[in-house]
Amino acid sequence: MNDPRLHVNEEPSNDFLDVAIGLGATFGLFFLMALVATIIKIYV
Repeated sequence: MNDPRLHVNEEPSNDFLDVAIGLGATFGLFFLMALVATIIKIYV
């Protein structure tokens, strides 16, 4: 029987980097939508 405490994580991840990239992408998407909405509001 295998001891689960000896399990090695096959894909080590950096949680902080994952969250930072996610927040950055979300901010970028919302910023882009706001920019497009502003341009439409001004020129249309």
